[in-house]
Amino acid sequence: MEKNLNVAVAPKDSTFQVRINSEIKKAVEDIYAKSGMTLTDAFNTFIQQSINVEGLPFIVTKNSKEALKEQALAKLMIDLKRAEAEGWIDAEDLERELGVLD
Repeated sequence: MEKNLNVAVAPKDSTFQVRINSEIKKAVEDIYAKSGMTLTDAFNTFIQQSINVEGLPFIVTKNSKEALKEQALAKLMIDLKRAEAEGWIDAEDLERELGVLD
């Protein structure tokens, strides 16, 4: 799959239709409207993120909240180790700041 696909600027030359309960549609439209998005905007964002990650842009499990938390923490640790290796931060200073070290 080409990674440089951009949903926002790609020509719109195909149609996708989905049937949905009208109450559910209204509820989700209201949710997205709070973020200044239409349902179409939200769907296009989902599609773009799917392209970006080459899969679902979120974890689907019985306990997605915990899985997402673990994934976020793992990514944070990778980023922190890289930042320390590149001299951007000092791990002990960071741990002290966060209250990990006393």
